[in-house]
Amino acid sequence: MSAHQAQHRIATMARVLGVSKSGYYAWCKRPASARAQEDQRLLRAIRTSHAASDERYGAPKILDDVRDAGFAVGRRRVARLMRQNGIVGVTRRAFVKTTERDAVARPAPDLVQRAFAATERNQLWVADITYVPTWSGFLYLAIVLDVFSRKIVGWAMQTHLRTELVLEALEMAFGLRCEAAGIRPSMGSVGDAYDNAMAESFFATLECELLARRKFRNPSEAKLALFGFIEDWYNPRRRHSSLGNLSPCEFERRTAHGPRTLAPGILPGPRDGGRDRTIRAIALERTVLESAQPSTEPEQHHKGGPVHRQDAGGNRASGDARYPRQVR
Repeated sequence: MSAHQAQHRIATMARVLGVSKSGYYAWCKRPASARAQEDQRLLRAIRTSHAASDERYGAPKILDDVRDAGFAVGRRRVARLMRQNGIVGVTRRAFVKTTERDAVARPAPDLVQRAFAATERNQLWVADITYVPTWSGFLYLAIVLDVFSRKIVGWAMQTHLRTELVLEALEMAFGLRCEAAGIRPSMGSVGDAYDNAMAESFFATLECELLARRKFRNPSEAKLALFGFIEDWYNPRRRHSSLGNLSPCEFERRTAHGPRTLAPGILPGPRDGGRDRTIRAIALERTVLESAQPSTEPEQHHKGGPVHRQDAGGNRASGDARYPRQVR
């Protein structure tokens, strides 16, 4: 009746609907119910969480945010309020294959075999390269990701695909995570996203939550946006369902001392012949191999695979998490 009182008289609508005018006016003066008032408070918290995520989060992650804020609510209630108020998260676009096998590239054995599981930091790293389109050309992003916490431990951006792009990302990761670096290569099948699924998952998140929603005028503008996404959003604040809906930094903080508490979906990593775990990581590019073995073609651009660790004597090293030796 309130929505149509500009077109029809209240008395006419009350007669058609079989209600009294006095009842309608009493309803107008009645305060909102406790449930409605609680919905309004919850809606404000939902809007705050949605805005803080730059409108990326949907109901599952917003639910964790409002629960952390003190609301005892269920997912359906959060989803209902979001639906009624037009609040939506981002969605991913369809996967497109862009990599082709290099017939002359020297392959390395696949030491990971799609076993993307780790029980502590620096046990397994995955990495890859993607491109970011801008109005004035492509920007290339190389990343190194720790499987245990999903944290980006190394990254680099350049307007080219030369070897130094890969090495910058590796140097950042090694500088943050260890004191020495010896690399042993491991590669999955080239051009197969499933053999490097965890790195591809990060790029899908990047595409969905940033790249598909913005256009960049030049590489410098894209660099600023990517830096903010990784260092201000993804590592410190973005929730991961595989980590119990904690951010990578928060997950590492909670598992930094005492016995390791695994998040849902994280399984114990493999053993090396009954010895301590071998630290494994995935090679960023075939150019990593070229950096260890000089090549006459310094600008080969290929997808890479995993890399295992060995000590200076050529022996496979044990699982001291302070000294990882492998990267993709």
